[in-house]
Amino acid sequence: MKRFLLLSMVLVCSASAYANPRHITRHHTKGEPTVYIITVRETDTLWSNNPALAMQHPAAQRNAAVQGAITDHRLATRRGVQQVGEPGVIFANSKNTFSFAVGGYIALRASYGFNSTIDNIDVVPFDVPVPGNYATKQKIEMDATTSRIFMRGIANTRKLGKVVLYFDADFRGGSPGSYTPRIRSAYVSMFGLTVGRDVSTFCDLQAAPTTIDFQGPNAYNFNFSTMIRYEHSFLDKHLTIGAAAELPSVSGTYGTTLAPIPQRVPDFPVYIQYAWGKHRQSHIRASAVFRDMYLHNLSRDTNTDLFGWGVQFSGHINFARMFHLFFNGVYGEGITPYIQDLTGNGLDFTPNPADNNRVQTMPMYGWQAAMQFDILPNLFVSGGYSAVTVCKHNGYYSAEQYKMGQYVFGNVFYCITPRFKIAAEYLWAARKNMNNADNSGNRINLMVRYDF
Repeated sequence: MKRFLLLSMVLVCSASAYANPRHITRHHTKGEPTVYIITVRETDTLWSNNPALAMQHPAAQRNAAVQGAITDHRLATRRGVQQVGEPGVIFANSKNTFSFAVGGYIALRASYGFNSTIDNIDVVPFDVPVPGNYATKQKIEMDATTSRIFMRGIANTRKLGKVVLYFDADFRGGSPGSYTPRIRSAYVSMFGLTVGRDVSTFCDLQAAPTTIDFQGPNAYNFNFSTMIRYEHSFLDKHLTIGAAAELPSVSGTYGTTLAPIPQRVPDFPVYIQYAWGKHRQSHIRASAVFRDMYLHNLSRDTNTDLFGWGVQFSGHINFARMFHLFFNGVYGEGITPYIQDLTGNGLDFTPNPADNNRVQTMPMYGWQAAMQFDILPNLFVSGGYSAVTVCKHNGYYSAEQYKMGQYVFGNVFYCITPRFKIAAEYLWAARKNMNNADNSGNRINLMVRYDF
């Protein structure tokens, strides 16, 4: 109850911060967030990182709390694909036993598709029309649904250590173009445990390049899941291991003799990562995922299950501080949630062409590689290639079944200020079916983004 009251006080104070400046202490330096120190009653469940603060002069104590709050949120900010930057505003109490940050960004993307357009707001090779027609020659789009808002609370507790609560949302829920808010992440983290909804543990957040295109390389595996995850770093953070139980998402083709049923076993992704460099900016990672997918056989009136598995090698290597190599390669059977181009497209399993009363998991693999060159501290260019293939297994169940998708991009990003950036990008995507019919599409993207 006390924690709830403390959080309520922070929210009330945040709403009245500008109206009542006499009740807060403001601290701001160039390149750092603004921190508001709020006087609230301390609770017996919270403690200061530095007990000596209690003996300091109030002004020195506030300054120490300001720096502590900035450090806490800086360390809690993750690097990688679609991760938010450091918050613009932080609210903390006078001993930094609890702090609360809000932030996000507004992003507007404009695109022009030509030659053959892609039936998706993002560039997804699976959705390239095969064949194209008169309606798929050109298309212009504008989209701000990827704008983001996030909130993060950090409590320094006596019994639980540092507790991080995080929530973020964009506007990709509902039908396309509806701008319905959508929860992306909502979790609490402590003692290396993460409980809630977050990016899948099979995903290596720093192994993919930055693109204007929201989905990015089709062989990457950026997807969200509800989970219980444990991670631990040792050897001075050179080595990290992680394992999780995640809510499964099954997408198969059932045919006429099989039917879906609720799943009974979570997915189990695991990984081990080695990092090096002064700030551990380079790393390689080996990952695996194990699945047990349940379905019902209508002809036999029995339930059955299929085993799915996948392995991945990924990484990010920084050369001479200016060059970055991003890569990942993945192979497995029945792992469509872990390959972006295949997610939700019915290829975890399909009817067996040799016996339509049976189903089979589909072998699949993908890889992507990209380079980024930092021309200036606020200017970089990058480009890369990605491909996904679904293999034949006892033949294929449909001539129009997806066989291969390819994705090529090149872009330039320029930060006018630390919080304001513009970018331009060219993309090419292609799809080939099992009967070797294929088609490709082109798109040019422009973006303006402001972080707050």
